[in-house]
Amino acid sequence: MSLVAIGINHKTATVDLREKVAFSPDKIHDAMKSLASRTRSGEAVIVSTCNRTELYCNNANEADIIEWLEEYHELSHEEVAACIYQYRGQSAVNHLMRVASGLDSLVLGEPQILGQVKQAFVKAREAGTVALTIDKLFQNTFSVAKKVRTETEIGAAAVSVAFAAVSMAKHIFSSLAATRVLLIGAGETIELVARHLKDNGVQSMVVANRTLERAQAMCEEFTATAIMLEQIPDFLAKADIVISSTASPLPILGKGMVEKALKQRRHQPMLLVDIAVPRDIEAEVGELDDAFLYTVDDLHSIIEQNMASRKEAAEQAELITEEQSYQFMEWMRSLESVDSIREYRSQSMAIKNELVERALNKLAQGGDNEQVLQELANRLTNRLIHAPTQALTTASRRGDLNTIGQLRTALGLDKD
Repeated sequence: MSLVAIGINHKTATVDLREKVAFSPDKIHDAMKSLASRTRSGEAVIVSTCNRTELYCNNANEADIIEWLEEYHELSHEEVAACIYQYRGQSAVNHLMRVASGLDSLVLGEPQILGQVKQAFVKAREAGTVALTIDKLFQNTFSVAKKVRTETEIGAAAVSVAFAAVSMAKHIFSSLAATRVLLIGAGETIELVARHLKDNGVQSMVVANRTLERAQAMCEEFTATAIMLEQIPDFLAKADIVISSTASPLPILGKGMVEKALKQRRHQPMLLVDIAVPRDIEAEVGELDDAFLYTVDDLHSIIEQNMASRKEAAEQAELITEEQSYQFMEWMRSLESVDSIREYRSQSMAIKNELVERALNKLAQGGDNEQVLQELANRLTNRLIHAPTQALTTASRRGDLNTIGQLRTALGLDKD
């Protein structure tokens, strides 16, 4: 029985199966309590995202945890067995640290997973399924993830189109906080762009979309203004940065529209990033003075270079997680030694109390003092040396010189 990690992720299972083993936010509280009841320590955390479902337990048996997962989601063993992975001890610790550091993600080094692991830990604490060991494990993991971020370049280079677009804007503008941004489209890519922009302090965003309802839904999260595509000419001149990603078969921004906007801006520079395929912005826009146009191809070349950089950083990060997981196991072993010492002392005291009580009863019944005392000493000695004597005998019969040496040292027989 020790720390175990059981999981299914994007590397081992299809989207269909990942959806089946996911835990909805409204059920995860009760699920963690149910899972914790399958462990001896009552400690369990469930990390459930679109790309992975992982169960972290202390003092648990892997087979019991897998059986619980199958029963909870009403899945057959055959469905789960081919896609599940399991880790124990230091391997489980190292896996969690790698996950939180973005080393096991679909996009190497992505930072979102750390927040998701933190949320899972908070929910586990609320459910009452966190005690000393799991608490220490996750707190250490968060420190390791921070160490990886600060001591390596794992997250410095953009490896998604959305992140690359915002990183390019950061290189051109000294600060994004004061910039005004026009986003064209309201799909997943533009939503991710908006999130990166907000994280970088952008406060003025306008979202233009074919349907106003979809744009408004996104704007609520980012405190942005929603407009229709037809209204773009009225807002274009105010935009320092334009990022576009729609499914339109024809360009949305033409050379003439951008040229007019630049005149209204008195030729203040404008960054335009077109991450749509087919293009949303006419290529001729790049010919205009003060218009800096970049396409998805430009971003992909940046991403390829940055991915190579991240892989180098990942090698450093792997060394950090390996070292830190070893240190955590050292701490766990120290706990085990403390428990063993406490258990050994308790056992010895129980033997002593039992034999002393027996001796006192004999004295109360008029027994000879010297005889009772001699019997107490003999019985106490025999009881205390029984287990070490058996261990030495067994090791001698096996010819296990290493164990014999350890026992002699522990019993104080080999003194310097």
